[in-house]
Amino acid sequence: MRTAQAKHRSKWGFAALGALLVTTTSAFAEPGVPVPWQMDRQTPVTAEAAQLASFEGWLHVLAAVISVFVLGLLIYCIVRFNEKANPTPSRTTHNTAIEIAWTIIPVLILVAVAIPSFRMLRTQLIVPNSDVTVKVTGHAWYWTYEYPKVGEDGGFTFDANIDEDKEPKLLQTDNEMVVPVNKVVRVQVTSTDVIHSWAMPSFGGKIDAIPGRLNETWFKAEREGTYHGQCSELCGMRHAYMPIVVKVVSDEAYAAWLKEAKTKYAAIDGGSRLASAK
Repeated sequence: MRTAQAKHRSKWGFAALGALLVTTTSAFAEPGVPVPWQMDRQTPVTAEAAQLASFEGWLHVLAAVISVFVLGLLIYCIVRFNEKANPTPSRTTHNTAIEIAWTIIPVLILVAVAIPSFRMLRTQLIVPNSDVTVKVTGHAWYWTYEYPKVGEDGGFTFDANIDEDKEPKLLQTDNEMVVPVNKVVRVQVTSTDVIHSWAMPSFGGKIDAIPGRLNETWFKAEREGTYHGQCSELCGMRHAYMPIVVKVVSDEAYAAWLKEAKTKYAAIDGGSRLASAK
């Protein structure tokens, strides 16, 4: 009976492992969309997101090595210095070499972690010359996207509310933020009521939307597609119903969308000029 139960559990274990591998594979096959039981990040479509994923993987390896090393020390101490193996305990209170080692080695590890971390943080905070600027305003509980007037393009604004009839569930909006592929997009973010957070996992970034403050971030999507995110700040009753959808298209499709959007959305009088974030 126990053998049969063990075989049954083993089958379920292999099935679960297979399902995990399949879902992980499907996550990489379809970027920008979360899948059930997904344990890793969404497929990165920006260089910054790829760096974050690589850095996170390296940190996991480092943490695993440290954990195994500490576990080995604990096991060694338990075996070597238990009462039966060591009936007469040592009265040593200091060991200069060990104390120097356990001070210097953690410092070196932290420096090794800090250098790439600060480098990525600097890349995220310094916005390069942008090809497109979009102002995003958080409301309770939806987003407003404003495209400033640049020449004959832009000069319109629209709201993006959740569309609960579309799939993936709770991640679709009635209107999407549209940007061109392989272009630097500056995103200026603020809020009209409470603190929200504009987050896009596939782009590797998030930024708080704070009333009375203009924050900014940037991304350069290297792959066309539709990418999904959510407000990542606990902003109130309908926090879970505040999705973000960014559609990355070709230059030609983006130019066509700009012309269509000028007639689809109400134009801002005289166009708009966005302030520089401080």
